[in-house]
Amino acid sequence: MPPTLNAPPLTFADAPQNPLSIRAKALVFVDPRSRQLRERADALAPGHQPLLIRGETGTGKELLARYIHRHSERGGLFVALSAATISPQWGEAELFGHVGGAHAGGAGSRAGWFGSAHGGTLYLDEIADLPRALQRKLLAALETREVYRVGASQATPVDVRLLAASSIDLARAVAAGTFDEGLYAYLCDGQLHFPALRERVGDILPLAEYFLGIHALRLGLAIPALGEQAQAVLEAHRWPGNTRELENVIHFALLLAGHAEIRPEHLELPGAQA
Repeated sequence: MPPTLNAPPLTFADAPQNPLSIRAKALVFVDPRSRQLRERADALAPGHQPLLIRGETGTGKELLARYIHRHSERGGLFVALSAATISPQWGEAELFGHVGGAHAGGAGSRAGWFGSAHGGTLYLDEIADLPRALQRKLLAALETREVYRVGASQATPVDVRLLAASSIDLARAVAAGTFDEGLYAYLCDGQLHFPALRERVGDILPLAEYFLGIHALRLGLAIPALGEQAQAVLEAHRWPGNTRELENVIHFALLLAGHAEIRPEHLELPGAQA
């Protein structure tokens, strides 16, 4: 039998209705390494210092960041964005805001992501994808607690806690000259290492059962049993795509099995044929 959850999984509010997405949509703290991660997150959450969450893609770093925000003392919004989506040309205006007419397409004034996160938390995923020039301006904004909106002549005070995430080793990125040394030094004191799913074997079956439930609900199906052989296959798999891959596998296994017990051949994983 899969381990029993002593608390509901951490999820996004719309997880049961959402189709498969590019982000991990559930996080549990069953495995001892996950419980250690939660303990460190609990200890660091009440502060206002920036934090760096390191872990492979698909582990659930944004969910952990949301957990930290909810357990912090910050009453403002949690604002999440990916550094990869920030425009190299207009990135400064996106982050820090702009006054009306400061650039093409910017007829009105906007507070930017920093303005939206004022009093709250800004989650910046894959921070290494931020252009170098913006990395330095981000550091200046965090250190001085003020931003210059594009086209403005005076600084605007901001109160933003940064939770940054990266799937690459930022120390190596600094050595390679692709990440700002000062920004890394600002972030590196408060780090959380998010173990890969293969290193948290105790989380695999609770997550699998959760994904079975939400996808069966969405498809209008009864929740099938997860057979013992299938459980063993899931626990033995290396999960290079982490929780995101596990959800995909369970979703398609549910479609193949229908109302029947899920067997190894339904998982379509290497070595999973009966």
